[in-house]
Amino acid sequence: YQLLEMARRLEMYGVRLHPAKDREGTKLSLAVSHIGLLVFQGHTKINAFNWSKVRKLSFKRKRFLIKLRPDLNSAYQDTLEFVMASRDCCKIFWKICVEYHAFFRLFEEPKPKAKAVLFTRGSSFRFSQSSNGHQPSPINAHSSPLSSPLFTDAGYVRTDDEDEVRRKKCPTDKAYFIAKELLTTERTFQKDLAVITVWFQAVLGKEDILPDSVRTLINTNYDPVYQLHQAFLKEVEQRLQQWEGRSNAHIKGDYQRVGDVMLKNIQGLKQLTSLLQRHGEVLVELERSCRASQRLQELCREFEQQKVCYLSLNMFLLRPLHRLLHYKLILERLCKHYPPHQDFRDSRAALADISEMVLQLQGTMMKMENIQKLLELKKDLTGIQDLAIPGREFIRLGCLSKLSGKGLQQRMFFLFSDSLVYTSRGMTADNQFKVHGQLPLYGMTIRESEDEWGVPHSFTLFGQRQSVVVAASCVSEMVKWMEDIRMAVVLVEQSNRPSTDLLSTSRSDRKSPEEGGVEAESEEELSASRSSLERQSAQRGNTTVHVCWHRNTSVSMVDFSVAVENQLSGNLLRKFKNSNGWQKLWVVFTNFSLFFYKSHQDDYPLASLPLLGYSLTVPAETENIQKDYVFKLHFKSHVYYFRSESQYTFQRSVPLATCLVLSSVVWCCLQ
Repeated sequence: YQLLEMARRLEMYGVRLHPAKDREGTKLSLAVSHIGLLVFQGHTKINAFNWSKVRKLSFKRKRFLIKLRPDLNSAYQDTLEFVMASRDCCKIFWKICVEYHAFFRLFEEPKPKAKAVLFTRGSSFRFSQSSNGHQPSPINAHSSPLSSPLFTDAGYVRTDDEDEVRRKKCPTDKAYFIAKELLTTERTFQKDLAVITVWFQAVLGKEDILPDSVRTLINTNYDPVYQLHQAFLKEVEQRLQQWEGRSNAHIKGDYQRVGDVMLKNIQGLKQLTSLLQRHGEVLVELERSCRASQRLQELCREFEQQKVCYLSLNMFLLRPLHRLLHYKLILERLCKHYPPHQDFRDSRAALADISEMVLQLQGTMMKMENIQKLLELKKDLTGIQDLAIPGREFIRLGCLSKLSGKGLQQRMFFLFSDSLVYTSRGMTADNQFKVHGQLPLYGMTIRESEDEWGVPHSFTLFGQRQSVVVAASCVSEMVKWMEDIRMAVVLVEQSNRPSTDLLSTSRSDRKSPEEGGVEAESEEELSASRSSLERQSAQRGNTTVHVCWHRNTSVSMVDFSVAVENQLSGNLLRKFKNSNGWQKLWVVFTNFSLFFYKSHQDDYPLASLPLLGYSLTVPAETENIQKDYVFKLHFKSHVYYFRSESQYTFQRSVPLATCLVLSSVVWCCLQ
């Protein structure tokens, strides 16, 4: 004990210096001890970072990064960077830090575990808690595979070997993966409900501009649903823990089942059916209040700019209705898999109840989805009035090339149940599309005209007032447009209702293409239209309309409905084309996009990837992706590899081929 006491008082005892430089190029040395990270200049200690102050340690090539916890009294930046001699030096020092942190923060000696192999590599210590004073413990493998170790915000070290052990320990029954899908999607649904019940309410509470009737309508119709699903999520989490063997559920005998929990939740939802029916009314009343109050409209627009509102506000208002469809699909797969099973009876009863609710609310859902889409398109268009009127339905939007005296010009077309509107991308602050013209559908005829004009995939629209020649990007796009336009023409003629003028009454906005000035695009507009979608920073610059513009494709209302049903959340491993390591992310698939989070606990996504136009394939042998369950997303020069965690989830994604089908069901890969 006297030796240890003397060693404790020696500042340099057991300290090994690792040469490094700061950002200014000053020669320093880094070291690690029981108290934390040390910085030396020569043999003089100039700084020390206690473990409780360190939030994250990582390295990237030769750079060693120390991310500190926020401290208002500290003069240091939240992230410190040091440059070491090589990547190997960085990695060695990083591993030493991890082992020191795990060893010196133990409160008791870890019990030895039997090993199935004769030889092992590296240290047995693994960091398992964040640096906030909690007790860490040596752990084996409970994480996902990464080709290079990562020190995440949660402080967890992940390797391929550890993940193999984890896979062997997790259940392999198909019902388990279906139950896990329920859990992961419920976590995202809970976050989406919080956007309305917590975040949006907090913004509205700062200013008393929302009418009391609308405020009461939101509170009474969303708060009970939010509270019900909070309790449901806790039950599902507990059941999955039991299923994975992390509790004493085997004593009670109620593990490896989830139908009873779903039946209880759906019976609770049936009592709230009257509230769910009024969610569409909330959407309409909020829109009416925004039209009456300019400040409320600005407030809602500012809220949509926040990171937590990763979709349009109106879409979050309809999330509870969409969730019913998800429950129905999950229960259908569960019942199809189960017989005979102890959970089959509860699952079948829950499926019957949710099917009855979906049938009862289906009319409300379809009506509200159409209104929501019209209101969203209204934000993307300028020079248009009264888009969301009773009786008008959205059918398709997409990019076509319009033939004019100056040749083919890229235009954005919007097909509604009574008219066809074409626009171009303007240079407005909100990245809106400027309306050029409107073609009433009543009396319109359509025919292919590739031979007549010598333009591939072209067809001519003959209206009562004018004719327009347009060209699609491919044969399939041309067929989709022609079929939808013909269907819309038949429906409008059967209703015998004339088209309503959509264009603004402003003289400048009503200028025809023949008068000039409208059809011509400046060089700035052309360069802006060719800019990469990933460079868009404005909130309105990443909507489906803008994605279709950049990807030269189209989507229909049917596609939107399919996408609403097929939403999922879960963990995926992502790898870029030229990177070496796999990064584990929490991924949410919705609205034709993948949204990436560090974990399911994050409030907002780090980034997003719109999938329209992307192709899905399996990596070739020449790509040297020596991992299982990997699929590849690529569009032009953009290539991403994603790795699912089980054969079950991967097999559900393999048959996908076309990009639009991909957009609808790439969620199958998520776990």
